[in-house]
Amino acid sequence: MNTHYNLNDLEFEEQFKTGIFNSELFDHEAHLRLAWLQINKYGVTKAEEYIHNQLLAYVNLLGAGHKYNKTLTIAAIKVVYHFMLRSESDSFKDFILEFPRLKHNFKDLMNAHYGFDIFNSEKAKIEYQEPDLLPFD
Repeated sequence: MNTHYNLNDLEFEEQFKTGIFNSELFDHEAHLRLAWLQINKYGVTKAEEYIHNQLLAYVNLLGAGHKYNKTLTIAAIKVVYHFMLRSESDSFKDFILEFPRLKHNFKDLMNAHYGFDIFNSEKAKIEYQEPDLLPFD
């Protein structure tokens, strides 16, 4: 089966940065992996900046810029970081097994922080919206 796990962390990050990552493999879990990798490598603040810029460039390259959501991107990084602070894992595979809610209940996690629909908000797509219910760490 062809998944983002067929690439080691360095290959995964490099292919994404250069825009050659197979878009069919860039699913929700791959988004989470990118956040985990870059938070580990650069810290959460730089990861937010880098991932925002890289993801926006990537979706524009694919002609899907209209699908990009800045709030969702930054919020996902913040929630991954929240769980990383509580994690005992030293690999993304172990991390996602340790916190399966990130993979399987992500929308519910976002709804715990936001009282409005960040997934479909035009404002949330363009600029980061702070949570109005529960702040991130």
